[in-house]
Amino acid sequence: MIINEFINLKLHPQLVQRVADLGYLNPTPIQSAVIPAMLTGCDVIGQAQTGTGKTAAFSLPILHNLAKGQNHVQSLVVTPTRELALQVADAIYKYGSNLNVRVLAVYGGQPYSRQINCLKKGVDIVVGTPGRLLDLVRQKALDLGRVSSVVLDEADEMLSMGFIEEIESILKETPAHHQTALFSATMPQRIKRMAGRYMREPRSFIIGHKQITLAAIEQRYYPVNEADKLAALTRLFEVGQITSALIFARTRLETGSLANELSLRGFSAEALNGDMSQDARERVLNLFRKNRIRVLVATDVAARGLDIDDISHVINYDIPRDPEMYVHRIGRTGRAGKTGIAVSLLASKDRRRLSMIEAYTNQKITRSALPTAEDIHLYRDTQLMEQMNVWLKRGRCRREQELVKKLLEGGHELGEIAAVALKLARAEEKQRPVEPVGEAQGVSPEKTAESGKREKKNGRRDRSEGSHERGMVKLIFNTGKRGGASVNHIVGTIAHFADIPGKSLGRILVQEKKTFVDVPEQFMIQVLAKTGVYRIGKQRITVERA
Repeated sequence: MIINEFINLKLHPQLVQRVADLGYLNPTPIQSAVIPAMLTGCDVIGQAQTGTGKTAAFSLPILHNLAKGQNHVQSLVVTPTRELALQVADAIYKYGSNLNVRVLAVYGGQPYSRQINCLKKGVDIVVGTPGRLLDLVRQKALDLGRVSSVVLDEADEMLSMGFIEEIESILKETPAHHQTALFSATMPQRIKRMAGRYMREPRSFIIGHKQITLAAIEQRYYPVNEADKLAALTRLFEVGQITSALIFARTRLETGSLANELSLRGFSAEALNGDMSQDARERVLNLFRKNRIRVLVATDVAARGLDIDDISHVINYDIPRDPEMYVHRIGRTGRAGKTGIAVSLLASKDRRRLSMIEAYTNQKITRSALPTAEDIHLYRDTQLMEQMNVWLKRGRCRREQELVKKLLEGGHELGEIAAVALKLARAEEKQRPVEPVGEAQGVSPEKTAESGKREKKNGRRDRSEGSHERGMVKLIFNTGKRGGASVNHIVGTIAHFADIPGKSLGRILVQEKKTFVDVPEQFMIQVLAKTGVYRIGKQRITVERA
């Protein structure tokens, strides 16, 4: 006989039945702890990560305590993002479908009129983002004067997004005596202070599962200079078996920039950030789930609520400030009985954070070495040879054989034809120059070896910054990473102002204050003639021969 353990939590029978209909029979630890406490009406603080079942932990007590036949908002749930607001509202609606509950999600980017009309018709539970909730309160469209319960979900994210003042303004609109439940993955001091001001003797529940989360995850870090992170990341994608990756960047701007840079290098990537509409977000996630793209680049806020079990790698492009956030991030991999890999790119300024993470998790994170340039070239050669062998075995190259025959008749050698064909086949490798990478605590042995040949006796670098390909001329532009330049910017401005095909350009090396570009000899004069005309934003750029 199958036993529904939710019965022991003293929930309304209709809720227990509905939970069973949805396939849930055993409450999670946070549900077992929080539901009985909230049913008594006391204030609750729940510290738990995404995936622990906290939405049901507060939704079911809210629904249990809901009074029938009321014509005012009885419960309010505040969330940091519209995505989470929609998810929570949908979950509450599903749990309360047997009770004819009226739930409304309110968030920015949607017309006020629809939300105001719904509120006028009558709503039991409102789920919303702080800004839109406060706007509706100020317009006298949302009356919180009779709410019996308020839930602050993902409170640490609302703090990091700067919503604490809005939350406090919202709480001032609620009755003096109501139930407050606060949920957060981490518990910064400012959240604790807010809880002290607005909660009455709250019962606290800390549900940790970091040891379970980390058990199936291999953790590595790579010490690299801050300016070399993109080059380091490219090397990992070159030779690592990264089938699907979630990369964490610090800001929304960085997610777009990094996704663009990876795409330019041939690694299909999309950004996931708070600026996206719900439709755009779902489109990107569906592409990822269907393996149409390999990489998602996200902020911590945008990654909240992600429901994807098959992520092979989590990469900390920027190490988080809080050890709990590190655990929260890497818990995205190693799910559903699978193993995962967590990678952190460690700049010198982040060493203290690494020590804090290791102390918090009581686990050592393995220091690893990046693939060398030789490793990458060997891997590329091996991959190309494997593809060649596959096609040679298939024998489906009749039209190509006809082309070879014509080339032979034209007096070319067979070996020369094969070499040129291979050269064309690997043309896309130009998108992925193997740039030197320095370790955070100094220059790596590999960088010294790669760069040493370019050092002059006086210790200064040769202006050429390495050899150029045959048929190419190396030019130097007076802008680099510090000026906001990227490979995409350089290609775009040269192609536009010099009127040459962007794909004709060779190796591009963007450094801190300058950029080296290999340009076909036939376009050299054309490109040099436009010096001072090139622009990135409002910045004018000059170019000269390196």
